[in-house]
Amino acid sequence: MKILFICKYNVFRSRIAEEYFNKINKNRNIKVISRGLIMGEAPAKAHVKVSKELLNVNILSRKPLPLKIQDIQKADLVIVTANDIPSIIFNHHSIKSAKKIIFWKIKDEQLGNERNIKHIILGIKRKVDKLNASLTNKK
Repeated sequence: MKILFICKYNVFRSRIAEEYFNKINKNRNIKVISRGLIMGEAPAKAHVKVSKELLNVNILSRKPLPLKIQDIQKADLVIVTANDIPSIIFNHHSIKSAKKIIFWKIKDEQLGNERNIKHIILGIKRKVDKLNASLTNKK
């Protein structure tokens, strides 16, 4: 199974979901990647700090990567981890091959407010934990 997490820049939300899922996932048949709709820069220091403190994940492990149509076409499950990506962009016929698209509608935090970042990360953690549990129960 291939899972694709998408956010606007592949700097924060989708990266947290990818890194955390890979940390807790015990099923090596599930492959996870994350991408951004728009090319992003490096994550802010506050994002890096809080993600390391809360989840012990490193969102600096690689540079942000842009989304390609092939990423969506190869995915069995696409999860949009952002509230600022319109769902209509996934209506194109070349994208329809993804078996399932889920929208988590998670807000971004670009101002570096650690309290907001913590809240967002914990929300992503809960969603990833639930996803992982549902995939574990399908075995």
